[in-house]
Amino acid sequence: MSVFAEAFSKASGVGSWPGTAARQAAEVVVGELADALAHIVELPARGVGADMLGRAGGLLIDVAIDTVPRGYRIAARPGAVTRRAISLLDEDMDALEEAWEVAGLRGGQRVVKVQAPGPVTLAAGLELANGHRAITDPGAVRDLAASLAEGVAAHRAALARRLDTPVVVQFDEPSLPAALGGRLSGVTALSPVAALDEAVAGALLDTCVSVVGDGVVVHSCAARLPWDLLQRSTIGAVSLDAATLRAADLDGIAAFVESGRTVVLGVVPGTAPERRPSAEEVATAVVAVTDRLGFARSALRDRIGITPACGLADATPEWARTAIGLARKAAEAFAEDPDSI
Repeated sequence: MSVFAEAFSKASGVGSWPGTAARQAAEVVVGELADALAHIVELPARGVGADMLGRAGGLLIDVAIDTVPRGYRIAARPGAVTRRAISLLDEDMDALEEAWEVAGLRGGQRVVKVQAPGPVTLAAGLELANGHRAITDPGAVRDLAASLAEGVAAHRAALARRLDTPVVVQFDEPSLPAALGGRLSGVTALSPVAALDEAVAGALLDTCVSVVGDGVVVHSCAARLPWDLLQRSTIGAVSLDAATLRAADLDGIAAFVESGRTVVLGVVPGTAPERRPSAEEVATAVVAVTDRLGFARSALRDRIGITPACGLADATPEWARTAIGLARKAAEAFAEDPDSI
């Protein structure tokens, strides 16, 4: 098994984190997940340029973004928003490198994860100059995907050099099911957004993988994931919110796992519940899903990863730390002896 594939079968966070202090957040994530799959933190509470789409402003090559009342728009030239996104991303990389150094992890084989919006979600979320979603323009979609892939590849390589450790990539695709299902809203009721062809979506993901390289996971907290598309793609793992799963999803998960790839189950609540679950209860929630796939538990120990249900931006700092700690303990239990859970 490659170091990338092994990394996906451990615990991790989805990416977003509460608060605005990058160094403090990085210290917690590295401290809790250094032996699992630590990740660079995203702190959307910092505002423009720090949320999922704004983060793209610091990654895209030769494409700039600006703000508009509804969110972000592709801009003719870099401005304050692009510069802010780049600055915040640099701050987050500095924070992770510092925490990595303090923990004495430089030069090891512990894998780190970076996150970016996926090509479909990026095109669905950014506006063109005319106010329409970029996803309505096939040329803009291709250009955005190419720019994103090149930028994420450079970001991955830069962080790998700074930490002297392997890096995997997570593409966040919360808008993928809606884009495929024709459920994206248009500027007006008279300008609907047509459903994205599944073959086009698959080609966009594969383009990103071909440029970024091995070790790519697609994450989505949305329901109705397109398992046929994901199965045909070249991605190495799928990360999802287990609460969204329907009976129809189980066949897709089973086929994906049977192809030798990994499914990462989001089973830890994203905000503090009334009663804190134990690691054993989290592990039990995992096997409640895996036992329905038709495989022996021992056959899945290196094919199942564990995360919080979705991002932790809305959690308290205390719960965010607890959530990734619970994911780590549950993943360790599942990997060590899943039959005992």
